[in-house]
Amino acid sequence: MPEQTACTNTEHLLGALPPPRRFRLPTQFPEGISTMATSPQPATPTSRRPSGISRRLLLTATASALFVTATACGSAVNTADGSSSDGLITLSMHNPDSKTQDPATWQMVQEFNKKHPDMKIKLEGQPVDQHGQRMTIAAQSGTLPEIFWVYDSLAKTMVKSDDLLDLSPILAENDLKSKFAPSMLAGFQQDGVQYGLPYQALVTGFYYNKAILDEHKIAVPETFEDLLAAVKKLKAAGVVPIAQGANNSSFSVWAFLTMLDRFGYEAKYQDILSGKASYDNADFLRLYKHVEELAKAGAFPSNMNTQTYAQAVASYTDGKAAFLDAGVWEAAKIQESTVGKDTGFWAGPTFSDGVGEQKLVMNVPSAPFVVSAKVKDDKKKYAAVKAFIQFYYSDAGQKILVDNAQPPVTTYEPDVDAAKNSVFAAVLAEASKPGWKSPKAQPDLVVSAATASAMYDSFYGVMGGSLSPEEAVKNVQKTIK
Repeated sequence: MPEQTACTNTEHLLGALPPPRRFRLPTQFPEGISTMATSPQPATPTSRRPSGISRRLLLTATASALFVTATACGSAVNTADGSSSDGLITLSMHNPDSKTQDPATWQMVQEFNKKHPDMKIKLEGQPVDQHGQRMTIAAQSGTLPEIFWVYDSLAKTMVKSDDLLDLSPILAENDLKSKFAPSMLAGFQQDGVQYGLPYQALVTGFYYNKAILDEHKIAVPETFEDLLAAVKKLKAAGVVPIAQGANNSSFSVWAFLTMLDRFGYEAKYQDILSGKASYDNADFLRLYKHVEELAKAGAFPSNMNTQTYAQAVASYTDGKAAFLDAGVWEAAKIQESTVGKDTGFWAGPTFSDGVGEQKLVMNVPSAPFVVSAKVKDDKKKYAAVKAFIQFYYSDAGQKILVDNAQPPVTTYEPDVDAAKNSVFAAVLAEASKPGWKSPKAQPDLVVSAATASAMYDSFYGVMGGSLSPEEAVKNVQKTIK
């Protein structure tokens, strides 16, 4: 562990084999989405969002202290191990230790620096809350790093202030734009400006332990009725059915957000945001009543409200739970655990009383990489930024993502050894299941931070019994103005 100084302490102001089988992760994400918020992913790799209220209060209380810290201590961040300490350009991420928390990005920078010693990148990072605050202050003071990860809601604000570079000319070179499905870029466009590019893909659902299911003679569920029956049987046998952790992790309801899409969310949300309709509607209420059914059947651990998401993951990898609500970012960790060989991946249940398309698997672009507008004033820095973007989205760059159990964000078709990387292969197979589609965006991606936070709390409230379904939908509606 590096020695802490007075400066680093101040950061606390603001975790014989068969041949390889080819899987293609569908990159034809639905078009026409404009994201206002970005769904968090936990560490490895991660993005976390606190509630909108708490974030604003924290920013107000600590902005001055952070600015003084950044001035006195340079960048006041951790430089990822192995990166150049004096790079030509800086890539600022939402992890304080990219080497362990985001190995794909760390490896990408190492490979780029080897190929371009005259364009070295300094990789730095901070915890996600502090990172967002630092980028906000940097935009106001004109000191943004050359490239950085950021929540899309903040990126859109920066575009309005002309803080971000239009990346369209870079995409036009070497026909890079053709490597993307149109919808992968459409979510990061505003007023004709391509202000961002997809950092990673967001594929979510339930991991399941096949050995536990087999032991209790339970087939992998398909419908909600199947899931409810499985929950009852597992609970009676003393097995935790679904690992969930709400403590400081209220965002960890990914599979339930997909269920919301199975009750017509995608067709309804624009009218809800405009005031023509309400989140408090009969269809959504029906879903929350199903969640209540799961809760009453004992689907969730008794310590759910005091357990963190990381602890929920640990309970699954220790073989103590049958299902885990998570996403592709956990594939590598699960593969290395004792349950890796027995783990499959499931997009979640269909509903006989749902609304619209039921065969949905969440497979959408996550938060964007953006570039400071000031880069265009420095030819050397612009050339370095352009070279890194071209490398990141090349087949070689996307292979690095795949090698670190991350789906490609371009049309690159990965070869995944299903015997060696069975968990990641299972995620890719589910995401590319014939006849299944992806929503345009995860439900919390198209609303304000306050509404997204209320959505998370509404699900956990019903799961934990502190909210009735009726109260849950009303609480979310109250945040929509």
